[in-house]
Amino acid sequence: MSVIQSTPKFTGFIRRLVEDGVVDATSMQNAIINAKKANQDIIPYLTQNLKVSSLTIAETIALEFGEPIFDLSVYNTDMLAKDAVDEKLIIKHRVLPIFNRGNLLYVATSNPTNIEAIDAIRFNSKMNVESVIVEFDKLDKLIENLFADTGNFEFSDDEFDLDVEEVDPNQENQKDEDPTGDESPIVKYINKLLIDAIRMGASDLHFEPYEKSYRVRYRVDGVLRQIATPPLQLANRLASRLKVMSQMDISEKRVPQDGRIKLKISKTKAIDFRVNSLPTLFGEKLVLRILDPSSAMLGIDALGYEPDQKELFMDALDKPQGMLLITGPTGSGKTVSLYTGLNILNREDTNISTAEDPVEINLEGINQVNVNNKIGLTFSAALKSFLRQDPDIVMVGEIRDLETAEIAIKAAQTGHMVMSTLHTNSAPETLTRLRNMGVQSFNIATSVNLVIAQRLARRLCSHCKAPADIPEQSLLELGFTTEDLADPETKIYQPVGCSECREGYKGRVGIYEVMKVTPEISKIIMEDGNALQIAEASEKAGFRNLRRSGLIKVMQGVTSLQEVNRVTSE
Repeated sequence: MSVIQSTPKFTGFIRRLVEDGVVDATSMQNAIINAKKANQDIIPYLTQNLKVSSLTIAETIALEFGEPIFDLSVYNTDMLAKDAVDEKLIIKHRVLPIFNRGNLLYVATSNPTNIEAIDAIRFNSKMNVESVIVEFDKLDKLIENLFADTGNFEFSDDEFDLDVEEVDPNQENQKDEDPTGDESPIVKYINKLLIDAIRMGASDLHFEPYEKSYRVRYRVDGVLRQIATPPLQLANRLASRLKVMSQMDISEKRVPQDGRIKLKISKTKAIDFRVNSLPTLFGEKLVLRILDPSSAMLGIDALGYEPDQKELFMDALDKPQGMLLITGPTGSGKTVSLYTGLNILNREDTNISTAEDPVEINLEGINQVNVNNKIGLTFSAALKSFLRQDPDIVMVGEIRDLETAEIAIKAAQTGHMVMSTLHTNSAPETLTRLRNMGVQSFNIATSVNLVIAQRLARRLCSHCKAPADIPEQSLLELGFTTEDLADPETKIYQPVGCSECREGYKGRVGIYEVMKVTPEISKIIMEDGNALQIAEASEKAGFRNLRRSGLIKVMQGVTSLQEVNRVTSE
C-alpha cells in the first residue's frame, strides 16, 4: 500500500519562488523548518544556506506586493531617519527607517511579511509605518556599516545565537568547560564579536579595560576602530571567557599568557585566533590576531605586485638555493607573502620545513615548528635540526640574532632555499642590517638573492572614489614626474565614502620594493657600502623603491595619495 505524500502548501512570495523554480518544494519546506528552529528570518536563511540571490528574492516580493524595489546603494545615508527608532530594534529585526512624512515612517525591509518587526517599529516610533522593499544583502551591509561603531550590542539570548564551536587545536573533540555555560549571554556576546570581526575583515581585536570604562576595538584595513563599550563590571568575565576559549590559565592574572582559539564557523571552514593576555593597571588586556588560512591561498596575483616585480619574485622562488628576505613593520603583510611563496613551492617532490613564532597558518604538506624559547627550541635550534632533515626549502619566521643569521646563510650556501623576514624599513637597509648583526659581507653578497620590502595601503572603494583635483606643481613636489602627469592613463582619485565601504576604502593592497642582488649591488656589499649606496645602485638597475611603487598604485586609481603618504616616506 503506497503512501501518497501531499505537496506542501506555500503562500505569498515563498509560493512564487517555488513556482518559478528558484527553490524546489522540498528544499523550501526544509528551509522554513530550519529557519524557524534557528529563530531566523526565512530570507537570510535562503541567501546564506540555499544561495538564493537577494535580488531574486526582492524582485519576487515586489511582484507579489505590486510595489517597486528601493535601491539602498544610491540613497544618501545622511537623510536616514534612524533616530526615529531604537537602534536595538534596527539591529535585531534588520529593518531601517529611511524617511518620514508627518506621522508616516517609511521603513526599508527585505521581508514586508515580518509583521512582528513592523509592529515593534510602529510601537517604538509611535508612528504609522509603511514598508519599503529592499534587497537583503544591501540592507544588512548598510545596517552593519551604520551601527558597527556604536557599541550598542545587547546581552539578549536571541541576538547572539550563533552556530559557533570552539575547538582546541590539539584536541578536536574537546568540550569547553566554561563555568558560565555555553548558552550564557557572555558566551554569545563574545561569539558575536568574533563573528563580526571576521565579517568586517578585521585583522586584530583588542579587549581593553580602563579605570572607568571598557572598550573593544577592531583593526580593519590597518586602522583601529572602536566597536563596543561593554559595562566595566563585565571586564573580568569577558577576560575569563576568552582565556577559557584559548586554553589559558584563568587563575593566573599577573603574567602575560599566549593561547589560541579555533572557531569552527561551518562544517568546512574554521578560523584561528592567536591570543595574548597582558596584565595592565586596571585588568587584563587581551589582543586576538585573526589567522585566516584562506589568506595564504590568495595567489600571487592578488597581492598587488607589478608585473616586473612578480617576475623577480617568481624567479627567486625558482632558484634551487639562496636566500629570499621579506622586510617591513609589523602588520605589513610579510607573513602572507611568505606563505604565498611557500604555497607555490609546496609540491610532492619538495621537503619544506618552517620555524615560526608562532605558526600562524597551517599548510598541508609543510612541516611547521612552533618556536619555544622556554624549552630551548629557538629559531637557531630549529634551523640546525632542519639541516639534518634533508630539506629542500627552509623558512625561518624571523632572523633576530647573529646565530640564526649565520645558520640561515650557511644553509643558503649549501644547496637550500631559505626564506625569512627582518624588521627594516627598506630593501637596502636589510642588507646593511645583516652586516650590523655581524654577518660577513662576503656571505651576504653570495647568499642573498632577493629582498622585498613591503607595506599595506588601504584600497579605494570602486563604488564611490572620485577624481582628485590636485595642482600639477604639488604633484611634482610629491614625487610624480612630468611623464607621469602627461600620461592619459594617469588618474588620481580620492576617497568619498558610501554604504559599501568605510571612509572611502575597502580592503588593502600591497606596495612593494623588490630588489634583486645584482653583481653591482654585491660589489657594494663586499666593499662595506652603506644603504644609500645600495639604494642608488638599485635605482640604476631599475628597481623601484616603496615610494615610487606607491605612486604607481595612485596613478592606477588603486589607492589614494593620502594613503601612500601615510605608509611610505621619501
